[in-house]
Amino acid sequence: MLTSETQIRVRYAETDMMGFVYHAHYLPWFEIGRTELFKQVGISYKELEAQGFRLPVLEVSVKYLKPAYYDDLITVKTTLIEKPLLRFNLTYEIKRTDELLTTGSSMHAFIDKEGRPVRPPQWAADLISKALKET
Repeated sequence: MLTSETQIRVRYAETDMMGFVYHAHYLPWFEIGRTELFKQVGISYKELEAQGFRLPVLEVSVKYLKPAYYDDLITVKTTLIEKPLLRFNLTYEIKRTDELLTTGSSMHAFIDKEGRPVRPPQWAADLISKALKET
């Protein structure tokens, strides 16, 4: 299991008229967590894309437990449980201090520029394997 934690300060523009973070803003936070997890093991989305790989979202789910508010400092915990093959799953927790606000998950696939499913590049698979073994 590979885990990354990223802190984000809630911006005013992310809230709605009730003062809550608007529900759609949680998905970009998941994306931030996902890209930071990959960076943590030495994989850059930019480099993957330069090599012709894409990682589209196939499924996403979000469960809202408690609202986040303007100026909250939240932590996005992103977890990859197993080595990606063609597809991979991530789970997310968003917390304010120790208070769990939101949980979620996403499924992604590796595809080439033409949209065909492919295996991840060997160098990326090796970095993920190494990180999974170290945890």
